Amino acid sequence: MRKDGMIAGSVFALGLAVLGGWALSQSAGPAMAEMTDGPGPNLVIEVGGAAKGEVVIDLLPDLAPKHVAQIVKLAEEGKYNGVVFHRVIDGFMAQTGDVQYGKKDGDTSRAGMGGSDLPNIPAEFSKESFERGVVGMARSQDPNSANSQFFIMFAPGPFLDGQYTIVGHVISGMDVVDKIKRGEGQSGAVTDPDEMVSVTVEK
Repeated sequence: MRKDGMIAGSVFALGLAVLGGWALSQSAGPAMAEMTDGPGPNLVIEVGGAAKGEVVIDLLPDLAPKHVAQIVKLAEEGKYNGVVFHRVIDGFMAQTGDVQYGKKDGDTSRAGMGGSDLPNIPAEFSKESFERGVVGMARSQDPNSANSQFFIMFAPGPFLDGQYTIVGHVISGMDVVDKIKRGEGQSGAVTDPDEMVSVTVEK
């Protein structure tokens, strides 16, 4: 939608079209306990800006092996370092991962429209639900168009189930996620956004 054509369009067109679902996610309290750590690998994100601190995501290769492999590769190459949270909707989710247009030290006016030098990934939908703290891959209208961008749920979003690939869940640092600077209006576009200062992988 608007300037964020590529994924943006779909993650948010869906979220905004299903206002009932969005209202449900807003009403779900943020007190839900963080999920347990699995076999990993873990994605460790140092967040800077209005929110400061560490977020640890347990990636789920059993659910989405191709997506997890791509995230790990991008992280190990340092591609996620300095990438902003370009679209953040209160009560819904925080989106980041545009390694092409989302670097904090560059022009972020097109953040949300890019991906990476790696190919898009075929959908790996599962029966898991988009609960608070779940991490999903953003995509365009084409289910097989996920690339590098991902989003973290502030609250449950069952209207996304079976339509977006779940790649992990937050096991530490949801308090930091909750402080990520929110965007404006229904689009959630953020002015002077927070960033992923560094992103590393622990296996």
